[in-house]
Amino acid sequence: MAGTTRTERDSMGELAVPAEALWGAQTQRAVENFPISGWRMPRGFLRALGLIKAAAAEANAGLGLLDAKRGEAIRDAALKVAAGEFDAEFPVDVFQTGSGTSSNMNANEVIAHVAHSLGGMAVHPNDHVNLGQSSNDVVPTAIQVGAVLAVRERLLPALEHLREAIGRRAHEHLGTVKTGRTHLMDAMPLTLGQELFAWASQIGHAEERLKETERRLHGLPLGGTAIGTGINAHPRFAERACADLARFSGAPFKPAANPFEGIAAQDGAVELSGQLNGLAVVLMKISNDLRWMNSGPLAGLGEIELPALQPGSSIMPGKVNPVIPEAVAMVAAQVMGMHATISVAGQSGNFQLNVMLPVIAHNLLWAIELSANAARLLADRAIAGFTVREDRLQEALARNPILVTALNPLIGYEKAAAIAKKAYASGRPILDVAVEETGLNREVLARALDPLALTKGGIVEGLAGGG
Repeated sequence: MAGTTRTERDSMGELAVPAEALWGAQTQRAVENFPISGWRMPRGFLRALGLIKAAAAEANAGLGLLDAKRGEAIRDAALKVAAGEFDAEFPVDVFQTGSGTSSNMNANEVIAHVAHSLGGMAVHPNDHVNLGQSSNDVVPTAIQVGAVLAVRERLLPALEHLREAIGRRAHEHLGTVKTGRTHLMDAMPLTLGQELFAWASQIGHAEERLKETERRLHGLPLGGTAIGTGINAHPRFAERACADLARFSGAPFKPAANPFEGIAAQDGAVELSGQLNGLAVVLMKISNDLRWMNSGPLAGLGEIELPALQPGSSIMPGKVNPVIPEAVAMVAAQVMGMHATISVAGQSGNFQLNVMLPVIAHNLLWAIELSANAARLLADRAIAGFTVREDRLQEALARNPILVTALNPLIGYEKAAAIAKKAYASGRPILDVAVEETGLNREVLARALDPLALTKGGIVEGLAGGG
């Protein structure tokens, strides 16, 4: 239709671009070349691109390579991109050229267009916005910057929130004794607080691992340009640009010790993905424990009741399901799959360039976002609100034949096993059978078999002299 397009030109010639679009010919070619998924690059990646372009403009202006007015216009336009004002102007599919050149040029073209509007002067996407840069160093840098900021601002606070929520419930139930389970079979008792503190410890260790890995992403290959040599970049560009990027972002970014590595490989992204995979294992473990503890309410374990959030069946009235742990477990499965994708993509470094950068960016940043959202959901809509069915806990404890383990030091394993089997077969309390079979004082046996005492470990004092 007349008036709906304009003509743009790049090194390959002229191309029609939507009249109102802020992008140019190279972005348009990518839109037409890669109609694959409809998935655009994630917000965290676009934010990082904007911050990088702003820092580059500051550095180049400070080094005298850009005039002050043009540098300021590019910086301001790039910061608007970082803030999300022009996300609709980034239509390039995730599945594009492996270097991410299309997304880098998309940013260059949009920023050049906006900077021209802000400053009233000509701004070239390559000569000015991309000055001292290449897609080959910008896109790996954007992956690192986006990941670091997402971990710091979204994931770590969410995990701290989850850990503290679990810790609060653990303190509430330090004295709530329940049957332990190994192999899904009855085992020695523990307190619900002990069980929950184990979850909190898992989350805490996941936080520590993420922080350690995040630290290794601070060194950026920005300034290495095409392959790491820094061709066409000022010798001080990397230092100045990383310092400005640190100022804009609040993270301690610095030039990579070896920019060749940062361009040729994505080992840091693979490592971070591995930590997210480990966190997914933790979240799935906690979610499945909650599902088992909530199971029933009559034919399952029925130890807790999770908050009733929605009807659980379209055909069975009154059914309520553990929807939050189920959703979190699905997130965990998705993150594990993303780790497989990132691992394969990380192997695709051919000589001086990895050629699966966009798919690494997509999966890594979405895995962080999904994990953060799932952690908060688990804390607020499952952990914080579950109630404990103490009657069911006590019923199971009274009939748990494994309590006889406490008598091993006195009567030996074989005799204890016989008592356990008899108590299980007869359905009688273990204490009654132990009195019959050992002839020991009932009060001493009751003390030895007290579930709360058994949660403290060790050998029950006074047992040997009680008979």
